[in-house]
Amino acid sequence: MTTGDDLRASGASLAFFEALPVETDFARLADPSVYHRLPDDWVVGLADIEGSTIAIEKGLYKAVNTVAAAVIASVANQLVERDFPFVFGGDGASFALPPQYAGLCRSALAAVAGWARDAFGFRLRAAMLSVAEIRARGHDVAVARFAASPDVAYTMFSGGGLAFAEARMKAGEFAVEPATGEAARPDLTGLSCRFSPIGARHGVILSLIVLPVEGVAPSRFSAVAADILALATSGADTGRPVPETGPRQSWPTPGLMLEARTAAARSGRPLWLSTIAVAIRSLLAHLTFVTGMKVGDFEPARYRAELVRNTDFRKFDDGLRLTLDCSPQAAAEISERVGKAEADGIVHAGLHRQEAALMTCFVPAASRSDHVHFVDGAMGGYAAAAAAAFAKRGRKVAAV
Repeated sequence: MTTGDDLRASGASLAFFEALPVETDFARLADPSVYHRLPDDWVVGLADIEGSTIAIEKGLYKAVNTVAAAVIASVANQLVERDFPFVFGGDGASFALPPQYAGLCRSALAAVAGWARDAFGFRLRAAMLSVAEIRARGHDVAVARFAASPDVAYTMFSGGGLAFAEARMKAGEFAVEPATGEAARPDLTGLSCRFSPIGARHGVILSLIVLPVEGVAPSRFSAVAADILALATSGADTGRPVPETGPRQSWPTPGLMLEARTAAARSGRPLWLSTIAVAIRSLLAHLTFVTGMKVGDFEPARYRAELVRNTDFRKFDDGLRLTLDCSPQAAAEISERVGKAEADGIVHAGLHRQEAALMTCFVPAASRSDHVHFVDGAMGGYAAAAAAAFAKRGRKVAAV
């Protein structure tokens, strides 16, 4: 088993990724030339919840988002504050690591899958394969870094490799089996979902996934993506779903029991005891925000401002994925442009409209500025949009 000291000693290999240039203009990410190929010997890990659309229909959307974010948190908590490429997909997540972290990759996936089964009754499909294997099958994995703020950079993926890996995972290849017993206790420190759903200020929370048709020229897909991004930023009634003041807070928090389950994952404490501990911590945090009082190095006003800037509401993940707060008219204009691109044989797309968005947070240390926040639609989100897009690709919607 790889120890924490081993990871610290070998962490320099992530310097390749950390040294990549960081883009500040999101529109540039539609250009394939800004992406950098990962080395052949890196490994890709990925997971998604089987039957997520059914779980969402049952009102379990916060649990679905929490389990997806847990995949990222489980890896991040073992990497000693090192950056690594990852992407949150709403009902799943993907990441890539250098070869000496292959054991970490497999154990983290297995642990989260076991925890998701035990805590929620979810079947979290998980898989791991090398970049070399992906390239041998005719696809690629390339990454770019985007500065959501001066403190946080998210990773964008291109080359079709993640989409290929996801399809093979759903077909049962490269599987990582769920852990049992003590091994099914991932370290999910910092993972929480304390904020209330974020209502649409302009009328619609639009979840959008746009995927290139296989074989289409990258320049044609890039042109479509650029048009969509232009529409998504063309007016004051379209854009980031998180208001400048941050999401609304209340106590008890809407995600109290979810956070209790994440806390219990590592400690092994009974759920009731974990619930009491989380309730007390979240109450103290709530009072800090209400009073605006500085506690040690933590300043509530600064944290809220950083939260808004650090939010992950747009990404490239072998396609364009957006969660937007927009007017019905803006949503219709985006839908019309997407429909034209579909008719021209350039893209497959899925759009899903809802009344609110959800935020899931990973905050290893509240006093630092590099906390990350994942946003998804509250009533289907990326999972519903993906079901529509994948159905147009000829896949079975039931596989999502």
